[in-house]
Amino acid sequence: MKLCFLCLSLLIVFSTVQAQVKFPSPSPEQTIHQEFGLSSIDISYSRPSVKGRKIFGDLVPYDKAWRTGANGPTIITFGDEVIIGGKTISPGKYGFIAIPGKTSWTLVVTKQLDIVSSADYKPENDVVRVSCKPVTLSNKLETFTMQFENFTASSCELSLTWEKTAVALPIKTEIDKKVMEGIDKAMSENDPPYFQAAYYYFSNNKDLHKAEEWAKKATEKNPDAYYMFYLLAEIQAKNGKKEDALASANRSIELSRQNKRDDYIDLNNKLIKSLK
Repeated sequence: MKLCFLCLSLLIVFSTVQAQVKFPSPSPEQTIHQEFGLSSIDISYSRPSVKGRKIFGDLVPYDKAWRTGANGPTIITFGDEVIIGGKTISPGKYGFIAIPGKTSWTLVVTKQLDIVSSADYKPENDVVRVSCKPVTLSNKLETFTMQFENFTASSCELSLTWEKTAVALPIKTEIDKKVMEGIDKAMSENDPPYFQAAYYYFSNNKDLHKAEEWAKKATEKNPDAYYMFYLLAEIQAKNGKKEDALASANRSIELSRQNKRDDYIDLNNKLIKSLK
């Protein structure tokens, strides 16, 4: 009887200690929040490590659905419409898997949010499938990693890298029409965003005369803004107004000195040099 009581007591103690101990996850979870276009993309996944194993073609078989991670499903959330593989995808939450191959991979955005094994995958729920060529890396990456790279205003890539293999999913978004509509509306309001509108027009090769007009109004409202004078100088230089550009650049240098912004002094000096 005493022995049974002792065993029961030890079991209770062991269970209590076990419940109180926190162990590190062998495949830690990561959630990435990435601003993109006029909204954002979020992706949640787990990150297994190589640990001396052969990965693709072994631990992760070729030609079978892989959950792009470990533990649970990988989930990707689009805050706005995106374009993948030429198809427009509505905002929302989706599953994300890969089908690795020796010479070609298929990356899949799916309606399924529960894919843990290849047996769970149902192709009829695919939203879009994209074929891509794997790249062989010179250095091994121990832990599976996904990250967003190669940004422009309307495009980026979601890269998947593990062991010595990397693949990338191109993602695009249509923002120009939305931005232009927003600018048209904002310019009729009480406090128009002259600087932001001028910068967008300049950066995207829109009407540069309109951009110069807005940049001038921005500097009139903000006479101490060194960066606004620099933008005005850039636009005037592109419009072929060399003397005006020199005057704006020199004013920007003067204000940059007052604000201890050596970086803008260098930028203006380079611009002035290009005008001579």
